[in-house]
Amino acid sequence: FVAVVEHGGFAAAARVLGHHPSVLSRRLDALERRLGVRLLARTTRRVTVTEAGAAYHRRVQALLGEFEAADVEASEGAAAPRGLLRLSLPPSFAKRCIAQWLPGFIASYPELRLELAHGNHFVDLVAEGFDAAVRIGELADSSLVARRLASFDVVLCAAPDYIARRGIPAQPSELLQHDCLAFPKPRFWPEWHLINGSERVAQRISAPIVSDDDEGLLVACAGGAGIMPAPAWLVASELRAGTLLRVLPEWRFDFDAAVHVVLPPGRLVPAKTRVFVDRLAQELSSV
Repeated sequence: FVAVVEHGGFAAAARVLGHHPSVLSRRLDALERRLGVRLLARTTRRVTVTEAGAAYHRRVQALLGEFEAADVEASEGAAAPRGLLRLSLPPSFAKRCIAQWLPGFIASYPELRLELAHGNHFVDLVAEGFDAAVRIGELADSSLVARRLASFDVVLCAAPDYIARRGIPAQPSELLQHDCLAFPKPRFWPEWHLINGSERVAQRISAPIVSDDDEGLLVACAGGAGIMPAPAWLVASELRAGTLLRVLPEWRFDFDAAVHVVLPPGRLVPAKTRVFVDRLAQELSSV
């Protein structure tokens, strides 16, 4: 049935499957009798799919995809991960949390090749042929499979030079008297939505720089330009080194900077994808 639908008729499907068209026709007749519904409308010139047939095709096609994935999974389970792994990654996250361990990762799997596409836009994994994507923050509802790898707070930080010149706010309301570096997205501009336990505030800010480039804002912040909100993974090394300091450390943003890996639909994950996801989860546990 799937072959007839996808190849546009019995003759073409028969050539692909290696059967006579009459064999396929008899099998389709038997399938329709068993289901009690017409799947294909057949004339001497063409075959078209009925409404019931289109719905049945979607479901059966997914099941056949699972069988194919099961074969792949079984064969890969007996061998080392291999082949091309195509990943979509947020640029800053890739530099901070992935790039440093990639050489050792590739050395561990010599038959594996990586193709990394860096960008903050959401790619269509299925249409564009990606094996996985890393996404930061809240996820929209989707048919894709998502695995939460880690959660990170968004914190406020500033350079010691800025704090020496301008002082440090004692409460969120004092942020209005400071230079703040903002991202042009809800809850980050023109108000900062902050949480301290059960207390929540929406504090309006004055921002000399508003940018969607987190790496650029980080450079400006480290240079003393102002106070910046940043996910903990982005500023972890600067905070440890003391080149940035926490501001209002008891407060955090009303935003979960969780790290998810998103996979195409299907229950089976190829070995090449699984080893990458497991390694990323391990690395994030130490950030």
